[in-house]
Amino acid sequence: MKTIKIIGVPEHFNLPWHLAMEDNAFEDRGIQLEWTDIPEGTGKMTQMLQNGEADMGVILTEGIIKSISQGNSSKIVQEYISSPLLWGIHVDAASDRETIASLKNDKVAISRMGSGSHLMAYINAQNQRWNTENLEFEIVNNLDGAVENLTNGSGAYFMWEHFTTKPLVDNGTFKRVGDCPTPWPCFVIAASNSFIKESEGLLKHVLEVINTYTAEFKQIPSIDRTLSNRYEQKLEDIQEWLSKTNWGQEQLSETMVNEIQSRLHDLNLIEEVKDASAFLWK
Repeated sequence: MKTIKIIGVPEHFNLPWHLAMEDNAFEDRGIQLEWTDIPEGTGKMTQMLQNGEADMGVILTEGIIKSISQGNSSKIVQEYISSPLLWGIHVDAASDRETIASLKNDKVAISRMGSGSHLMAYINAQNQRWNTENLEFEIVNNLDGAVENLTNGSGAYFMWEHFTTKPLVDNGTFKRVGDCPTPWPCFVIAASNSFIKESEGLLKHVLEVINTYTAEFKQIPSIDRTLSNRYEQKLEDIQEWLSKTNWGQEQLSETMVNEIQSRLHDLNLIEEVKDASAFLWK
């Protein structure tokens, strides 16, 4: 039995992995898949892949592209979520700010540099035609840190996945002033180059298993109720999220890699646009 260490966020997107593990679908292929939840998100996960603390990661597309561009010895092995991620833009519930425009001069709470909450703050600012050079950040590590930061009067705003934060909006912790969808498929599966080199056959087995589960995921009877119960979300919110979310089973296209690089380069978040082969496992 070969052990493979995989990391991802503790969110509803990743339920197919857990169902496959509960069914021993990886063990049937001789693989002991060790899943670790990383609540700090993509910035932490890119670091773990780089440091050899994980073999694979289910990770935000823009975050791993930025990290590989800056020298992370990993590759994208395929898409995971082929639809956009809807980033909710939040302030403290007691704030008098009601619109995205009202946040123009405010600091941004982010989990860490290089995270989705960091990179998407630039995308949102660019969408709003703000000067992105004026963005200032407060590092809060994770969602719990953001709650502490915003409710203690920081005056910052915080971007996080819309449905994950919905309970905090419903219970009066956060106010959502708007949303910002990613302009690309939001999650990919990445693997370290050393793992790919040593275990390419096992990697193919992992992808075959997870693709079988994601291809049929929405057809699982009462999957909406299962998600609602496991992730403590309202059933109607899960149903809306499912209607907007598609799982992918193919490699990310070179065209999309170049589009994302171009956007990050325009924002001075990467130094150059590299050949797509630097990012994609073939």
